[in-house]
Amino acid sequence: MHDTPDVIAISGSLRDDSGTRIAVQRTLDAAAEAGATIEHIDLREWDLPLFDPDTGAAESGDGPELAARIREADAMVLGTPVYHGTIASPLKTALDYCGIDDVEGTTVGMLAVAGGGFPTPTLQHLRASVLELNGWPLPQAVAIPDSWAAFEDGYIADGDIAERVEKLGADVVAYAGIADRHGETEQSELATGD
Repeated sequence: MHDTPDVIAISGSLRDDSGTRIAVQRTLDAAAEAGATIEHIDLREWDLPLFDPDTGAAESGDGPELAARIREADAMVLGTPVYHGTIASPLKTALDYCGIDDVEGTTVGMLAVAGGGFPTPTLQHLRASVLELNGWPLPQAVAIPDSWAAFEDGYIADGDIAERVEKLGADVVAYAGIADRHGETEQSELATGD
């Protein structure tokens, strides 16, 4: 883990006026206030063709670079709009470029933005993907239903949602590297016989 926690976030929306991107940036701002260095990965700016395991790195666009940046981070925030009850395809494609070595032990905060009802299934799908990559998802994710009412003029209009988003940013920093700290504690106990 870095001396200053390094938090990377991926916004899974390609929409210009994206509530997901707004919420992800607010999460990162809170992480910076908690002492982290931050980077916002806007997938509109990345060349990520659909993942093909038979394609060489030269034909994978920015996939290898994305995986490398994720591998270097101490914590990550994943934000997705809800499309048909699940993760948006741009975020799924980004995660497809990651292997266990890129995500293992990384603290992950998650949020989902839905145009309609509560996005519980989407957050469950996202959590399952993080767990398959041996990431360490925070127990509390942020669900933003009824996005048409939650955002206004580029800001989160709902105070309760804004507070939850900011808490997610602070929690990502507080728990950054927790898998490493837990491992160090176990190793220390083994070394001392405790």
